[in-house]
Amino acid sequence: MPQIEFWQGNMALAQGAIAAGCRFFGGYPITPSTEIAEVCAEELPKLGGKFIQMEDEIGGIAAAIGASIAGYKAMTGTSGPGFSLKQENLGLAYMAEIPLVVVDVMRGGPSTGLPTMVSQQDVMQARWGSHGDHGTIAYAPSSVQECYELAIDAFNMAERFRQPVLIMSDEVVGHMREKVVIPEPGSYMLVDRKRPHATPDAFVPYKADEADDIPPMASFGDGYRWHVTGLTHNDWGFPTNNHGDIEKKMLRLMRKIDRFRDDIVKYETEAVEDAKVLVVAYGSPARSALRAVRQAREKGIKAGFFRPITLWPFPDKEVGALAAKAHSVLVPELNCGQMVLEVERAVAGRARVLGQSLVNGELFKPSAILAKIEEVA
Repeated sequence: MPQIEFWQGNMALAQGAIAAGCRFFGGYPITPSTEIAEVCAEELPKLGGKFIQMEDEIGGIAAAIGASIAGYKAMTGTSGPGFSLKQENLGLAYMAEIPLVVVDVMRGGPSTGLPTMVSQQDVMQARWGSHGDHGTIAYAPSSVQECYELAIDAFNMAERFRQPVLIMSDEVVGHMREKVVIPEPGSYMLVDRKRPHATPDAFVPYKADEADDIPPMASFGDGYRWHVTGLTHNDWGFPTNNHGDIEKKMLRLMRKIDRFRDDIVKYETEAVEDAKVLVVAYGSPARSALRAVRQAREKGIKAGFFRPITLWPFPDKEVGALAAKAHSVLVPELNCGQMVLEVERAVAGRARVLGQSLVNGELFKPSAILAKIEEVA
C-alpha cells in the first residue's frame, strides 16, 4: 500500500530526492531552504550516502559536482543569495555536462531581501543566471505532493541529459504542510546516467551518441580517465580554440534539450477549452489563481487556468495555442514582471497579455486575481 505522510514541502523534496537515488548533499544553511539540508543530514547516512555542510554556497555546489563526477546522484539546495553564489559552478556543470539537482526555495530580493517571505524573483536567473548558452530544465512545484514527485523527475532528467536540473520552489510551498502519498518503491521510473561500453583505452569522454546527443559518462575511479574543465573542449575533454569543435560543443549543449523538448515540458490546465481570459500562474500563486478561475466560472466568466510545471523549457507552444482562442492572458506572479515577458513571447500578439505583480512578501489572495479577471473580461 502507498505510504501516507504529512510533510512540509522542503521535507517532501528531500525525501523525493532520496527516493530518486540521491546519495550526496553538499550545501550551506539558508532560509527558507534549510529543512532540505536537515533531512538529508539525518537520512543520507542511514543509506550509505553522504552529507556535508561546506563553508559557503560556492563550496556546497562544488562538492556536489565532485560527488556526481565520482558516481553519486548529487544535490545542493539554497535560496536567492545562495543561488547567485552558485552560478559560476552551475555554469561549470553545464559545460562539463555533470548531472546535478539544484533546489532554489525562492525568497524576496535583491541582496539579503526577505529571508522569511515568499517571492518568485529568481525565475529569470534560473534561465540566464549563468553566462553563456546552454539548455535549461527548471521545475516549479505548487504543492507538497509535487515537491516529492518533481524531485524524482529532476534527478531522472539530470541523469538522462547529463546536466544540472533546477527546482524553483518558493517559501510558501517549502514551508506549508500537506498530505503526501508516497508511491511504493519500484512503482515509478528511475533513470541512471548512460555508462560507457567502450574499453578504457578506446573511451572518448565527450563523444556523443547520435541518437540523443549525449555522451556516456564514466565515474572517476571506474578505470576510465577523462578531463573535466569549464573551458570549451573537444570530444577528448581538452580545451580547444578550433572553431569547428567550439561550435559543435555549443550547439550540442542546446540541441540535446531542444530536440527532446516535448519529453521534458510539463503543464496543467483547467477550463481552457472555451476560455476567453486565460490565467497563467506557477508555483504557490497558481493555487490562488485556480481558485479565482473557478470563482470566475461560477459568475459566468469564461476563464481558464494554465500552470507551467516546467518553467524552462517554457511551454510556449501550448500557451500560444490557447491564447489564440482567448482575448486576454493574465499572469499573476510574485515579482515585478518576469515570466509575463515569456508569456508575451509565446502569445505573439494573438491576445493581450497583462501582468499582475505582488512584491510585498505575501501570497496572492484569490479575490485579488478574481478582481483582475473581472476587470479584463
